[in-house]
Amino acid sequence: MVLITKENTLAIVPALNEQDSIVDVLNKLQESGFQVLVVSDGSTDNTAAQSREAGVAVLELPMNLGVGGALRAGFQHACSKGYEAVVQVDADGQHPADEIVNLIAAANASGAHMVVGSRFISQDTTMLVGNSRRLVMRILAWSASRSAHTSITDATSGFRLIRTPLLNQFAQSFAVNYLGDTYEALISAGRGGYKIVEIPAGLRSRQVGESSASIAQSVRFTLKGIGIAVLRLHFPISSLQDVTMSGSK
Repeated sequence: MVLITKENTLAIVPALNEQDSIVDVLNKLQESGFQVLVVSDGSTDNTAAQSREAGVAVLELPMNLGVGGALRAGFQHACSKGYEAVVQVDADGQHPADEIVNLIAAANASGAHMVVGSRFISQDTTMLVGNSRRLVMRILAWSASRSAHTSITDATSGFRLIRTPLLNQFAQSFAVNYLGDTYEALISAGRGGYKIVEIPAGLRSRQVGESSASIAQSVRFTLKGIGIAVLRLHFPISSLQDVTMSGSK
């Protein structure tokens, strides 16, 4: 398995109208030594222009595809450029750039194909989560743990590292629905035999704006997500065994 380094890792920042926060996020990523791709997901503000001025690569989508669609475009870009791994970083300032090295270290030490930064196994997190939303997260974490056959405490964390060959599979097939990029991605990867680990991450509340999903929407999407897992309707990817056998031929 190839060693993951800063040089072969791409930080992907999906962004929809994040002009008020994205420059600070990009500056911190570059100061930390990472190559960055911003995927402007149909933004109508200055997100793309400010990202270019900050000196990073920008992929502009002509319409809003959602986080899943933006990430899939970023994954395809990363694979085409030969990156071994990607790290998903939110454009709103929740994900600490200086903790990406912890994701890389965990991937190298464990051989994991996905490393998730959890808000709930760290004493240093400053991200506040309401009781109702926390209950929803616990239900999703329980469901993801059962499906992925490993302990998951934060099934909706978007702060994660994904390496090849899982990265290649996600570039070909990735959910665009709500929770598809987080919860459903865990389900697909775990059932495909890919190794997933969690580490503590000091995530923060978003620096600008508010979450687009209400409590009622979160509950509805949670029930839908669990239904997808139970009925095995999650997006399909080739299993690690199939990928390994194919590569050995």
